[in-house]
Amino acid sequence: MKKVFKPSGICSSEIGVEVEDGVIKDVNFTGGCAGNAEGMSRLVAGMSTDEAIRRLKGIKCGRKNTSCPDQLALALEEMYNDKPGSSV
Repeated sequence: MKKVFKPSGICSSEIGVEVEDGVIKDVNFTGGCAGNAEGMSRLVAGMSTDEAIRRLKGIKCGRKNTSCPDQLALALEEMYNDKPGSSV
C-alpha cells in the first residue's frame, strides 16, 4: 500500500510511505532537511510499522511539539487505522 501524507508542524510538505505486509518498503520526504530525511528513510526501510511507530512517536524537533520522525509515526498510524483489524 502506498500513501502520501500532508504533515503539519514540520519543514517537510509531504511524506510518501509504502508498506507491504506490515513492513516499511519505502519512505520519501518532500522538503525539510534532506540528509536527516534520507537517513531516517533508510533506517526504517525493512522495519515493521509497529517498531517504527514505537521508536519514532513523540520525538520533538527543537521547540516544536513534533518532528519529521513523529509525523512519520503518525502517518503510519493513520495507515493502520485505514485498515481496521490488520497491521499496516
